[in-house]
Amino acid sequence: MSRSPIAGRRIHISGSISADPTVANPADVEGAQKLVAGLVRALMRKGANFVVPVDAEPKRADGYSICFDWIVWQAISDGLALRPAGTPGPLAVGVLHHKTEEQIPVDRVALWDELRDGPNVKLESAAQWNMASKRMEAQARYGDILITFGGAEGVIYLANLYHEAGRPVVPLDLALVSEGEGSRRLNAWGMASSSSRKLFQLADGGNPHDWMNRIRFPARRTVEQRIETLVDLIEALERPRAFAVRLLNDEHAEYPAVQDFFDNVVRPVVEDDLGYRLAIIDGRQAYDHARIDQEIFAKLHRSALTIADLTGSRPNCFLELGYSLGRTLPTVVTARKGFDTPFDIATFAGHHWKASGDTSDRRRAFKEHLEAVRNRPPLVESEGLLQ
Repeated sequence: MSRSPIAGRRIHISGSISADPTVANPADVEGAQKLVAGLVRALMRKGANFVVPVDAEPKRADGYSICFDWIVWQAISDGLALRPAGTPGPLAVGVLHHKTEEQIPVDRVALWDELRDGPNVKLESAAQWNMASKRMEAQARYGDILITFGGAEGVIYLANLYHEAGRPVVPLDLALVSEGEGSRRLNAWGMASSSSRKLFQLADGGNPHDWMNRIRFPARRTVEQRIETLVDLIEALERPRAFAVRLLNDEHAEYPAVQDFFDNVVRPVVEDDLGYRLAIIDGRQAYDHARIDQEIFAKLHRSALTIADLTGSRPNCFLELGYSLGRTLPTVVTARKGFDTPFDIATFAGHHWKASGDTSDRRRAFKEHLEAVRNRPPLVESEGLLQ
């Protein structure tokens, strides 16, 4: 059985319901809760991972949870046996802050202790920040895909964080908040064909607007039908982009070796092993922008990974490398072994690749280096005045 394209990708389900039962009636709330729980289990069967806040569980006067976070955690716990063997992990990244433990509801403590003490959950802390925006920033650093239900300004803020990072946003229009709020506002905006592709793009080049119409569910759609449609959409989404910075002048003496390295080493590792889509802007693709420099930096700006090969010492490669480092994107620096580059990649833990030898050995060496350095901290850490 082939692996799903979402295996190992981190799904972030975010949103909330109105505290007013005349806005979000109990039947709609129950339907949304079933949809969230069922969607988590369906995604677990596909090998998906998750990003989930760990916090309090505020409730309405009628007893319904206002947020979905603990419903997600419960569904993860209930669905552990559904996860395919060999799926890359961790299964969930739990984002907490310094007051989390004292705010966990009494009836959720046993569930949380079981999850946090097991092998499936990685904990990430927003430290002393008890501010929603800072905690959302911590969540967005780990998520690959955002799915929104209801919510208000926080959902809009989170969606902007994902968009800025070039990650897909799937907003649902469920009657959990007033029209014009949160996810409903995003969904209405995305129903314009000019806006749909800004929310997400598809791996097969399909039309995002068609999918926006499909997920604007009429009341007659069952929970099971909605889950099936959402899983189909998530599997159809474009994979995270790895941007290639490299020599592209085919008259340069180093070009054949660089081309061979990217064809036989970089692309198989990055796309087949790690699940990215390798993007190379060389003027042969359809453009989203009027100028090639704009196309390059727009694509680079919203990439999930940069592979910067300095063989040939081209000025544009150094410019794009600097932009990637300044954006604090995960950046892997490479050059052909023996090539004299003015940028000393040894001090930056760069990879010196061989132009010949066994292909499997070359791939293994590149993959080991990539996995060792892609999560290293930025050159300059962002520091506020108060921590």
